[in-house]
Amino acid sequence: MTTADESGHPAPARNPSRTSLYALDALNFFLSDVRDGMGPFLGTFLRENQGWDTGRVGIALAASQVGTVLAQTPAGALIDRIRWKRLAMAIAAVIVAMGCILLYLMPTETAVVATQATIGAAATIFPPAIAAVTLGIVGRAAMARRTGRNEAFNHGGNVIMAVLAGGSAYLLGYGAMFFLVAGMAALSIIAVFLIRAGDIDHDLARGADDGDVEGRAAIGIRELFEDRRIVTFIASAVLFHLANAAMLPLVGQKSADHMKSGAPVLMSACIVAAQVVMVPVALLASRLATSWGRKPVFLIGFAVLPVRGLLYGLSVNPFYLVAVQLLDGIGAGIFGVVSVLVVADLTRGTGRFNFTQGALATATGLGAGVSNVLAGFIVKEAGFNAGFLTLATIAGVGLIFFALAMPETRLQGHNPAISAETNVGAGQVE
Repeated sequence: MTTADESGHPAPARNPSRTSLYALDALNFFLSDVRDGMGPFLGTFLRENQGWDTGRVGIALAASQVGTVLAQTPAGALIDRIRWKRLAMAIAAVIVAMGCILLYLMPTETAVVATQATIGAAATIFPPAIAAVTLGIVGRAAMARRTGRNEAFNHGGNVIMAVLAGGSAYLLGYGAMFFLVAGMAALSIIAVFLIRAGDIDHDLARGADDGDVEGRAAIGIRELFEDRRIVTFIASAVLFHLANAAMLPLVGQKSADHMKSGAPVLMSACIVAAQVVMVPVALLASRLATSWGRKPVFLIGFAVLPVRGLLYGLSVNPFYLVAVQLLDGIGAGIFGVVSVLVVADLTRGTGRFNFTQGALATATGLGAGVSNVLAGFIVKEAGFNAGFLTLATIAGVGLIFFALAMPETRLQGHNPAISAETNVGAGQVE
């Protein structure tokens, strides 16, 4: 039995078990917190609880991105080659959880930087592995809608964990946040092994077209990057993360200076506000990226970033900061879905889907790391408003670059009826 993908090309039907599909939902939910380690909460902890200045906090946050830069491309290449993707995710979850506990128990500068780098390296496994397993389970015809569903569960998990983290930190102290990650990691390991190995087509998972001969060799890396669209998209994504990565940590540090003990609660509120918005945005983005195309949807996500950066500098009122953070739900919700679809478009039939994801994540990790260091030292020298203005300017430059340089990647010949034929909730094509 066959159906059609977005371009109208025939593709074999995928009929994975419901157990695997629901386990994939659970995996995205539980990994929501594990894949980012302590995220922006670490900056608040180091600033308020340990008394670090913004420059040192920026270095600590950037250390995770350094680990990402060094490991992400090899991680993507590894996921393209291995068939033990589930075990790889389980091992990475254990490393991240242990690292988060160590951050709390040994908050010295050397230990924090080393642990952050290790967490960043281990977490590089999650994005390509989840995308690969998703593609290998549901196939190309259902990939867009399923990616939106993955992101919705991921953001839903972030909402729950942000509430638990902020509440537990307020009631029990910062240590509770760190140990929550360990519990999430344990649950994610159970979820990953509930995905049935036989439901994953590992050749399809690395970007081979549906129906390709098993074991077909991937194209060369040089040939892959001769496609200028890949280079242009990676450059655009770097600018996005260079502008975006430091914004929420700066809000946390700014609030720590003004609110003292209430900073963890504000951070939780900011994260919850954004993640709640991301759930419907991710689902809608997956639909619009199929009907409108990838570029116009991505432009919407990019356009809110400079606005958000400018608005952060106008007030320190906690309700105002939470309201501004809602814009992050639009930008990040769109990026999480559309970036995976663009990479899938550009690597179709190459066998380099996960390698390219890894290269993209390496580049964006570098951008995010530079963002935290740059913003940290600008704030140290010129204040928080100067930091937010710098990030907003970078975002504006990135928006213009993407609008002018990046073409549409969705293949022509799309049949809107496909959306009705694809039961993404079950991962099956009728």
